[in-house]
Amino acid sequence: MTVGRKLRTLLLALFGGVVPLLAAYLLAAPGAQAASLTEVTNFGNNPGNLRMYEYVPASAGAHPPVLVAVHYCTGTGPGFYAGTEFASLADRYGFIVVYPDANVSGQCFDVSSPQALTHNGGSDPTSIVSMVSYVEQHNGADAGRVYVVGASSGAMMTDVLLGDYPDVFKAGTAFMGVPFGCFATTDGSGWNSACANGQISKTAAQWGDLVRAAYPGYTGPRPRVQLWHGTADTTLSYNNFGEEIKQWTNVLGVSQTPVLTDSPQSGWTRTRYGADGAQAPVEAISLAGVGHTLPTSGMAARAIAFMGLDQSTPPTSPPPTTPPPTTPPTGAACRVTSTISAWNDGLTDNIGITNTGSTTLNGWTLTFTLPSGQTITSGWNATFSPASGAVTAKNAGYNGTLAAGATTSIGFQATHTGNTASPTDFKLDGAICQTG
Repeated sequence: MTVGRKLRTLLLALFGGVVPLLAAYLLAAPGAQAASLTEVTNFGNNPGNLRMYEYVPASAGAHPPVLVAVHYCTGTGPGFYAGTEFASLADRYGFIVVYPDANVSGQCFDVSSPQALTHNGGSDPTSIVSMVSYVEQHNGADAGRVYVVGASSGAMMTDVLLGDYPDVFKAGTAFMGVPFGCFATTDGSGWNSACANGQISKTAAQWGDLVRAAYPGYTGPRPRVQLWHGTADTTLSYNNFGEEIKQWTNVLGVSQTPVLTDSPQSGWTRTRYGADGAQAPVEAISLAGVGHTLPTSGMAARAIAFMGLDQSTPPTSPPPTTPPPTTPPTGAACRVTSTISAWNDGLTDNIGITNTGSTTLNGWTLTFTLPSGQTITSGWNATFSPASGAVTAKNAGYNGTLAAGATTSIGFQATHTGNTASPTDFKLDGAICQTG
C-alpha cells in the first residue's frame, strides 16, 4: 500500500465517526446567523501555512474575550464553525471565535514535531498564536481572556497550545485528545500509533515535565484544563484520558485525588481536581459507551461555562473616577467560606463570597491575611496581590457585579511550609465578613 493510500485509510478510520454526526448537525442547523464567518489573510507569522477564519458576533463588546476552536483531522475551520455550537454561544455571550484551518493534505494539525512542542518553536501553534494577536490588535480583544477548545486532532492541539503558551491561554477544553507530547515523533510522520492505541503511560511528574520543558524558565500561572473522553473510543484510546488527568494535575500542582465526583447527566462521570467549583483547576468528564465523536448538544455550553465565557460581557465604559468613600457603603456585608485542599508543599483554596448586604456591588475587593509560610502561585476568577501576607483580591472583568444575596467563587493555588490553615481577617470592600 502506498504511503498516500495508507494515510487516507488511517484518516478514514480515525475520523469516520465524526463525519456522520457533522452531516446530521448541518442538516438540522438553522440557516441564519447574526453574523458571518470571515476568512482573514495576512494575519501575521504563519510558519504552519494555516488559514484563519473568525466569527465576530454583533453582541461583542469593546474588549471581547476570544475562543480558539480547533477542528479534527479531515475537517476545516468552516466545517467546525457549522458543525458545533460555539458560534451560537458567541452570539449569546459576546465572545469572538477564531477557527484555524489545517491547510494540508488530511487536514490534521502538527502536534508531533519538536517545533510544535516548543514555545515559539514554529509550525502550527505559532501560527495560531499569531491569529490571537491579530484579533487582539484588530478587534480590541481582551488579551487576559483567551481560551481554546478542540476535538480529536484539535483536542491534541488544545493540549499543545496550553503547554506551549501558558502566557496566552487562560483555560482550555479537549474533547477526545491525548496528553501533551504523547503524539511526538522523530520520523516526520505526524502519526504515533502507540499513543493513539493508549500504549504510552508515564508518571504524573514525567508527563508534567514534558509540558514544563516546552517553555523553559516560565514561572507564571498555568491555564486551567477541562478534559472529555468516551469510554468506547477506539480511535484515540480511552487510556489517554487517565494519562491527561495525571499530566494536568501535576502541571497545575493539585492532587490526583478528586475533590468532587458526580454525574451531571446520565452516563457521565465528572471529577474535579484542586477545587470543587465550576472553574476548578482540572475537570474531567468520562462518557460511558461513547466513541470518537464531536462535542454534541450541551457539551459546548459546559465547556464555555468552565472557561467563564458564559459570564456577562464586562462594561464597555470606563469606571467612574469619583474617589471611593472612606467608609463601607450602607448595606455592605458578607459571608466567606474557605475550602482548603492540601498536599505535600502545596494547596488550593476555593473561596465562596456571599453579598449579605442590601445593595448590589458593582466592582468588589476582598482582603485577607495568608498564614505564615503560604505564597500564592496562581489564582482564578480574581487578581491576587501581593503573593503573601496581607492579600487583596480584585474581581475579574466578568464577575464584578455581585447582587444582594448572590455568591461568587474565587480561588488560588499556593505553596506552604507546613501551615495549611485558611486565611483570616476577610473583608469585602472594607466590611468584616462572617466566615463558615
